[in-house]
Amino acid sequence: MSELPRTQALRCFITVAREGTVSRAASVLKLTQPAVSLQLKALEETTGLQLFNRTPGGFTLTEAGVALLPLAHKAVAAASDFKATADSLKEAQRGTLRVGTILDAEFTRLGPFVRTLATSPRRTEVFLRHGVSDDVLAQIGRGELDVGYYVDATPTDQIARHSFAERTIADGRYQLAPLLCYDYRVIAPLGWSDRVMGKGWAELAHLPWLATPTHSGHRRLLDDIFRPLGALPKRVAYTDQEEAMIDFVESGICLSLARDSVLAPRLSRPHNFVVADKVKLTCDLSFACLAARRQEPAIAHAFAVVRALWNVRPSVAGAGPARSRKVAKNV
Repeated sequence: MSELPRTQALRCFITVAREGTVSRAASVLKLTQPAVSLQLKALEETTGLQLFNRTPGGFTLTEAGVALLPLAHKAVAAASDFKATADSLKEAQRGTLRVGTILDAEFTRLGPFVRTLATSPRRTEVFLRHGVSDDVLAQIGRGELDVGYYVDATPTDQIARHSFAERTIADGRYQLAPLLCYDYRVIAPLGWSDRVMGKGWAELAHLPWLATPTHSGHRRLLDDIFRPLGALPKRVAYTDQEEAMIDFVESGICLSLARDSVLAPRLSRPHNFVVADKVKLTCDLSFACLAARRQEPAIAHAFAVVRALWNVRPSVAGAGPARSRKVAKNV
């Protein structure tokens, strides 16, 4: 015998031996009679042995069939055990991933990311927790999240090298994989044009600003600019919704940052704000984890998936793919 019998053929052999006829065996196995007959024929050809005596009253085992029947039972049981163990191991490999999200799901391509993880061979189960950048990073640090999205100012050397290489922050504690480079612009009420056009950050620090959550990327980005200038600006209103930021500015009371992709549709229709022409903040949307956990299988897989979705190739520090300076629109 050159090869082992197929499990289905062995099941047909066992069932015909028990039922005594092909018709009853076919009914039990939910197969057609010709299919059962073909399986028996193939088994006899594979073994080179006649396993049944065909009589008008049905099928009876030959001497060879009697000898092989117990082994057929063991082989089928072993095949079932093999499948059950393989399924169990596969299920054990199915991981969970706790993901911190920020901004809006369309901008971060969250839907395709979750869908790809869920349908990949790893079948990762994803748990989402929405928040703001600094809270996401803190929860990663405390082990409450595995990975998350994070916004920070693009390092000058990264722009100069046109690199999307992974980098670390906080003395190497966190690993960031930049996904998109985009701009925050400063917007002001329409009537404040003379107060913001042609002005730098030092002049803008004396104007009232919209407040955002303490641990938000907006708050951190602005504080990092204004603190070295000697004082933080006066904040006169509060919101945690980006669309509402533009509404506050149009009400005539303050300045605000606005993401370029949020501004784009508003600029295409009548609006009551101006965009400062001398200042902007170039930022990275990054995918983050603890640097010490970067090579864990589930986290490494998540990084590979998210970078593929953004068409960012893996790279080492200093040798990343070219940065795009396109407006982050329709993403």
